Amino acid sequence: MKLLSFIADGRSSFGAVKDNGVVDLGARMTGCTTLRQLLETGRVAEATRLVASTAPDHPLERITFLPVIPDPGKIICVGLNYRDHVAETGRTVTEKPALFARFACSQVGHLRPIVKPKVSDDFDYEGELALVIGKQGRHIPPDRALGHVAGYSCYNEGSVRDWQRHTSQFLSGKTFAESGSFGPWLVTADEIPDPSKLSLQTRLNGTVVQDTTTDLLITAIPELIAYISTICPLDPGDVIVTGTPGGVGAKRTPPLWMRPGDTVEVEISGIGTLRNKVIAEPA
Repeated sequence: MKLLSFIADGRSSFGAVKDNGVVDLGARMTGCTTLRQLLETGRVAEATRLVASTAPDHPLERITFLPVIPDPGKIICVGLNYRDHVAETGRTVTEKPALFARFACSQVGHLRPIVKPKVSDDFDYEGELALVIGKQGRHIPPDRALGHVAGYSCYNEGSVRDWQRHTSQFLSGKTFAESGSFGPWLVTADEIPDPSKLSLQTRLNGTVVQDTTTDLLITAIPELIAYISTICPLDPGDVIVTGTPGGVGAKRTPPLWMRPGDTVEVEISGIGTLRNKVIAEPA
């Protein structure tokens, strides 16, 4: 099942993709108005049954896509998690995952514009696989970690490279308002039993700039969940963005930055394509 968050007829809701349309679950499931609430209440099976017996309420082309989880409690990003990206940055592989945070205001949905900040021209793409937690847990062992995943999505972890280099901490370049995107939807985990067998491609204006497979992650998804859940509880709706492969714009000669008017796409097999135009921040 493909679950998504959206706006239709002036109202925010969540639902499921069916027959090139959307079944509005937020209008039908009492006590659940957001996708995060659906996961928190453990009602995905109920939603599946409802979708099977319900006609779509809205055509896909008539909705406004929101980030898959518009209101996550946490967005935890993993840096330097593909060897080719580690090599192009001139760094060395770390023994433990490099973690940093993004905030909800830094992300937009599928087909919504991402914003190049006016304070920088060094605006870079980073195509990544994202996962959403579906079941709460702490100190989750790797062999049980995938049981805590609700599903998977695409993420463009837009990065403002000169601000990222202000200090040794990444956050200042990683969470500019509306600089990244998350979507188009969440493909539930039952449809992706092994997230290490996916292909990921990022395209800028139709040209392939990143191309990898997720079996090349340095720290695989079960170990990431185990490590992060040792630090803090993982709750339904939390998002883990698993890292970008080599090919980022900052390490090309000359650098390849996202500019207003560009189109950037992140495509992951079994999930779909996240597509966004780039616009300039208003003066």
